[in-house]
Amino acid sequence: MHRLGPLFQIDDWKKEKHVPVIDCPDKVAAGKPFVINVTIGKEIPHPNTCQHHIKWVQVFYKPDDDKFSYQIAHCDFAAHGESAAGPDKGPVVTDHTVSVAVSVNGKGRVYALSLCNIHGLWESGKDLQII
Repeated sequence: MHRLGPLFQIDDWKKEKHVPVIDCPDKVAAGKPFVINVTIGKEIPHPNTCQHHIKWVQVFYKPDDDKFSYQIAHCDFAAHGESAAGPDKGPVVTDHTVSVAVSVNGKGRVYALSLCNIHGLWESGKDLQII
């Protein structure tokens, strides 16, 4: 059986512009809201044009003591400079950045997934401790 998981690419975000970068505290208080920021191309900017762009970002949380992961957010980026005047001449371009406030009850791992319209699926993760 083929699985989607192996299709997600991973790499060091300091060298690869497609990797979703997760910025949030390493340690959080159980049940207290905190902010997770996900950016694409933190060190090396990712293009954001009609021809080459990030289509979406998803954020999940997988508690250490749970079999399942839980979706926190899904964000589609719908404007890449399109217009009747032609590609990249439009009045609006969405930035591929996501911020979401969330609370968790136990330690686990945050996952960020993204899709580049040319270079496919990308994944990163960050462990969270509870204080």
